[in-house]
Amino acid sequence: MVERVLVIPREQVPGGCDFTGIRLVDLAALDELRSAVRDHGRFMNRPLAEQSPAFKQLIPYVVVRDGAQTFLMERTAAGGDPRLHRKASVGVGGHINPVDDGDDPLTAGLRREWAEELDADWEPAFRLVGLLNDDSNPVGSVHLGIVFTVEADGRRIGVREHDKLTARMVDTDELRAARDRMETWSRLVVDQLG
Repeated sequence: MVERVLVIPREQVPGGCDFTGIRLVDLAALDELRSAVRDHGRFMNRPLAEQSPAFKQLIPYVVVRDGAQTFLMERTAAGGDPRLHRKASVGVGGHINPVDDGDDPLTAGLRREWAEELDADWEPAFRLVGLLNDDSNPVGSVHLGIVFTVEADGRRIGVREHDKLTARMVDTDELRAARDRMETWSRLVVDQLG
């Protein structure tokens, strides 16, 4: 079965997509994006969406912090795509699917991805940061991230897929040391948010 993902026409993204990195936005801007999704969003077969730069696939992207530390994940060689082996990431998230459809698919997808990807026995308080864009490569040109942070406050957190990911809280020096191994979006987030 082909995965279907939520897309919005590039020209319907409020504020446009002519930026690289994080564009800070407030809750009013998020409401504008939700409205644009209601008016113009649709689910598209993922293989087609991956080849269609006229559309942006919307990706909730959560950075977990614990004070000065950041949750860093690294993919193992067990993952399916060899291009991602040993890549590091500070963002938890993924595509919004038809299961998330309803009044607010952005929040539904955000909460589902949190529950699927992370092992945490506490309720996160998502804090909106901004939109994440990078049109400099074929993958980035078809995706738009909605970046949130969550504060762990000393509570336990881990990844669910131990065979595909390792994870731990790291300090700023370790985060900088991992930068060259990071996926593009993670590098952009680390460069802007520290």
